[in-house]
Amino acid sequence: MKFTSAISAAALAAVLAIPAFSPAFAEVESQDPIRLTTHDWTGQIINTTILGEILKKAGYNVELVQADYIAQFAGLKTGDLHVATEIWETTGREAMDEAIATGDVVNMGEGGMMAIEEWWYPSYMEERCPGLPNWEALNDCAAEFATSETAPLGRYLGGPVTWGGFDEERVEALGLDFEVVHAGTDAALFAELESAYQRKAPIVLWIYSPHWSTVKYEGSFVEFPPFSKECYEDPSVGVNPNAAYDCGKPTGPIWKVAWAGVEDKWPGAAEIIRNYTLTNDEMGKLVVAVDLDGKSIEEAANSWMEENAAKVDSWIN
Repeated sequence: MKFTSAISAAALAAVLAIPAFSPAFAEVESQDPIRLTTHDWTGQIINTTILGEILKKAGYNVELVQADYIAQFAGLKTGDLHVATEIWETTGREAMDEAIATGDVVNMGEGGMMAIEEWWYPSYMEERCPGLPNWEALNDCAAEFATSETAPLGRYLGGPVTWGGFDEERVEALGLDFEVVHAGTDAALFAELESAYQRKAPIVLWIYSPHWSTVKYEGSFVEFPPFSKECYEDPSVGVNPNAAYDCGKPTGPIWKVAWAGVEDKWPGAAEIIRNYTLTNDEMGKLVVAVDLDGKSIEEAANSWMEENAAKVDSWIN
């Protein structure tokens, strides 16, 4: 690009005043937009927004596209979508493995966070259900968790249906006297927890970590039979010889995945995506900033970019 000597002092000052997290004017392999998927929970949107800002700073054109957590793999296979920042070992591994097996989707490595997703209850429920956290205690006190809509069955408040998780299959496999009721959104899930906690009302629900809820509220995860891959795939494995999913959810890394064509079309971006990570501690603070302190996602992402400028530059360079 050629610049003339007629550039004004004001224009030059404006260029020099661009903050560190603004897009850089760099030559990149393609200006076609890299489409990053966002879902329906705060942490994932923050995570994706930060990665998008890093790619913009490196000179890439980025679009954030709302997509269903599991159904997004259809778009990743075709190249209509390009990058997903959070595939949780706990709920997304099966869909991820299937997509990677086609050759159209590639694993871009661990995202830096370790995931837990499991049934969780407030500590005050142990007085009403003394056998907790052992899962077998749930049937002894299912009535304590019942609502007018589910009685005589207890109610388990699951995440949005799009999250997967095999909760209905587990309830059936373990013979639990519970009905799974899905929250419509991530926000609704935690609003109901807040309401129950303030009233010390009975509740057992899906909680995931990293998240602010396990810091704000006292409680415990239910202890189910240990997870194994065979438990999910082979009915003969586990406490119920006639059903799969008769165990706890897996724990493990949160993965990044991409359309296989990203490597060829945007090799520089692919390297940034592979290098990019957030820790559980970083994510916890970011979600607190947005969900509890009232910052916008953009404000939280920009603050992180400013505080981690050297790290960001090392990923780009």
